[in-house]
Amino acid sequence: MALKQQLHQRQVQRLILAPALQQAIKLLPLTNLELIEIIDAELSQNPMLETQEEEAPEKQQEETEKENQTEAAESEAYDAESLVEDKEFETFFQEYFDDGFRGLSFEKKEAPMLENFISRSLSLWDHLDWQANLTFFDPKEKEIAQYIIGNINEDGYLTVSPDELCESTGADLEQVETIRGKIKNFDPVGVGSLSLQESLLVQMEYFGIEDPVTKKIVQDHLFLLEKSDFSLLAKELGLSRDSVRAHIEVIKRLDPTPGRKYSQEKTNYVVPDIIVTKEDGELKITLNDEGMPRLRINSYYKKMLAQASREDSEASRYLKDKMKKAFWFLRSLDQRKNTIYKVAQYIVDKQTDFLEQGLDFIKPLTLVELAQEIGVHESTVGRVVANKHMMTPRGIFPLKYFFHKSLSGDFGEEISSLRVKERIRTMVENEDKDQPLSDIEIETGLARENFKIARRTVAKYRKQLSIPPSHIRKRKYWMEES
Repeated sequence: MALKQQLHQRQVQRLILAPALQQAIKLLPLTNLELIEIIDAELSQNPMLETQEEEAPEKQQEETEKENQTEAAESEAYDAESLVEDKEFETFFQEYFDDGFRGLSFEKKEAPMLENFISRSLSLWDHLDWQANLTFFDPKEKEIAQYIIGNINEDGYLTVSPDELCESTGADLEQVETIRGKIKNFDPVGVGSLSLQESLLVQMEYFGIEDPVTKKIVQDHLFLLEKSDFSLLAKELGLSRDSVRAHIEVIKRLDPTPGRKYSQEKTNYVVPDIIVTKEDGELKITLNDEGMPRLRINSYYKKMLAQASREDSEASRYLKDKMKKAFWFLRSLDQRKNTIYKVAQYIVDKQTDFLEQGLDFIKPLTLVELAQEIGVHESTVGRVVANKHMMTPRGIFPLKYFFHKSLSGDFGEEISSLRVKERIRTMVENEDKDQPLSDIEIETGLARENFKIARRTVAKYRKQLSIPPSHIRKRKYWMEES
């Protein structure tokens, strides 16, 4: 059978995202700060867009009337096909049009206050390197010290073995350990240690803690402290409960992560995207657009497009392309705003009892339910919820906080999993210290309150709340009471 090439034609249905739709999807998950960056980038690339300054209502109304008259006169310059397309856009985006060209203006701004500039905080590695320069003067020793410091993590522990240090620096083990021993006595004390045990022993020696029992606990029984097995620890040491507790209190004063003293972690401040306030007994929703520039179509370039459209020139095609992109960008911003408002409105309507009365009245909610109610796809709701926060009379919550599974009560009503978790937390806080509640006992107690969940679900929620098992809690209570 001979092989040959042939051409065949067939129809295939394929889902293709138009560039405008891709842009609208891209804008949905952005926070306000990220959206401002996108708007600034679009303003720098598209001459058809410009920002609109806040104006008095009377002046704004006059300009709106003037815009309507200008648009009616300019529309005659377009051909039939362009006229239909342009009028469709102008009807939807009338508020974005300007009545004239605004040239560049230079505003004199006050110089920023020097107090507003904050210097970079000192990192752990900078601090150690500064001490190393004051300690080691031999070039080889300084090289070894810098290599050791470079392999210390944020917690202050050395991440490579002494053998690897010897291989990388070409030094012998004795020289490496001598330099590392000096670094371990740098500030913070214990930095450069290979393990928690080594770090604690270095700190005890530095601070003059010479108690043999405390040292023995760190050297031989540190694993019992990690498991909170204080009974076995007391038995191994042959001491009473009070004596063991006294030694443990000494160990607690030591720093298990000395490097964290110079951690570079920064506080993240949340700017709410949605603001919910109570006015006249009703919850009012406002989208936070503080700092968000208002955009409109620049009339100077729009008039230029009207003049260039009389002839099929390269300038006309360029301006039409930029005009179309500007319209789609404005439409994408409007769609984003409307979608966020719909999502926020449904959440507030659904969780009104929670916002007014507290956590006991929160209701379960899923992405699928909200998507069906507002008529969008589930993935769209997921993008809206991402990275968004809502400020309410009860505090600031991420939008994801309101989405959680539901449990069924004895009478078929839906119960939020957040209510169950809060009830578990309360039960543990009020439990008998001598007889902490097991997962089975928590399950039984929840069942009496119409919360029907399995024991394994109780264990899962307890772990999510960072609550240790009952036997660990009993040991900790035992030490606290002794």
